[in-house]
Amino acid sequence: MNRNLYSIVLYLISPLLLVYLAVRAFKSADYRGRWGERFGLKKLTQTDILVHSVSMGETLAAVPLIKQLQQIHPQLSITITTTSPTGSAEVKKAFADTVQHCYLPFDLAWCARRFVKQVAPKYSIIMETELWPNLIHYLKKSHSQVLLANARLSQKSANSYQKNHKLSLPMLQLLDGVAAQSEAAKQRFVDLGVAPERVSVCGSLKFDITIDQQRLDAASLLRQQWHAQDRPVWVAGSVHPGEFAALITAHKQLLSQYPKALMVLVPRHPEQFDNAAEAVQDAGLVLARRSQQQAVSTETQIVLGDTMGELLTFYGAADQAFVGGSLIVHGGHNPLEPAAMGLPVMMGPNYRDFIEISELLQSAGGLTVVGDADALAAHLIELFVNSEVYEQASVAAKSVVAKNRGSLAKQLAVIESMITG
Repeated sequence: MNRNLYSIVLYLISPLLLVYLAVRAFKSADYRGRWGERFGLKKLTQTDILVHSVSMGETLAAVPLIKQLQQIHPQLSITITTTSPTGSAEVKKAFADTVQHCYLPFDLAWCARRFVKQVAPKYSIIMETELWPNLIHYLKKSHSQVLLANARLSQKSANSYQKNHKLSLPMLQLLDGVAAQSEAAKQRFVDLGVAPERVSVCGSLKFDITIDQQRLDAASLLRQQWHAQDRPVWVAGSVHPGEFAALITAHKQLLSQYPKALMVLVPRHPEQFDNAAEAVQDAGLVLARRSQQQAVSTETQIVLGDTMGELLTFYGAADQAFVGGSLIVHGGHNPLEPAAMGLPVMMGPNYRDFIEISELLQSAGGLTVVGDADALAAHLIELFVNSEVYEQASVAAKSVVAKNRGSLAKQLAVIESMITG
């Protein structure tokens, strides 16, 4: 399939995009507005730099990079696009009205063409793997320089690109630069046809996680409140449907040995908050919902983290962490946030989106892969029982983050070379 055929197929299925938005709007109020942006209908002004950061995780990683660009080049205007409400919320929180912001339109040819014609960026920075054939085509047609920053590429994704080479390879070869997270990712891009001189290994921006003092203070206060009750605390973060039951089962096993144990359950998406609460209540466990400021008493067995932006605080208040999206076939989420807080980390076997990071943590002893509820419970109990093993895992997790910092400066240098030419 080439780009023209791809565009025709997208036109044919475009009614389904409206159905998709309607379903998402039914599940989450955050999807009930701004539909015009999804089709490139919002009126925008020309910009110097376009940054596309997809969702919350990519946006959080991009924020320090964008702020550095604002400091170095205050004269350059910046537009930031996302595809999710959570990513949009992070942009507004971090930048307010200092940038132009909207959702990236669907990759329908007329949507992408209209969007690029309005924004007409001189430089385009796309985070991680969010490559869209029509977007890249029209950016290059408008003479924008395009950089794929913080780029990751699993072998599975590389195989998919190779399989659809008539569509994927011309798009990849249009990239002016790739700031890859690892040597393995670099080689995969080169194997797919990106010129070697255009690919730099810069590490992952996620290693450059910064935890401000306000966050640390909030975590410390929460930790004092929870641990004053002399109880072990663990967080299940970024959890998806299909994982709730396994996590609740693991916590029940932990409660059999530690009756005061507390789990903080944090669903990945707001539309799943009520479903998670229902799953806990169906299991007969005592629940406190964070959004309702319900008291966490000695009888509370699970806290539902149904607020936005507090996951890092929860990690800092806990002893151990499980990172979701990994017991199901999803790809996993970022294990570096709990690791940076010094927590031993657990993930399921499906962590392809964070394979290099996860394997680094695993080889150092800071991350353990668990296949099911029983394995999760067994590892939680082992680390709560054995303080020496716990301390080794904690130190290992934190040291991996510390040793791999520096990606921000490297990626900024690549962007600078693009801007200054």
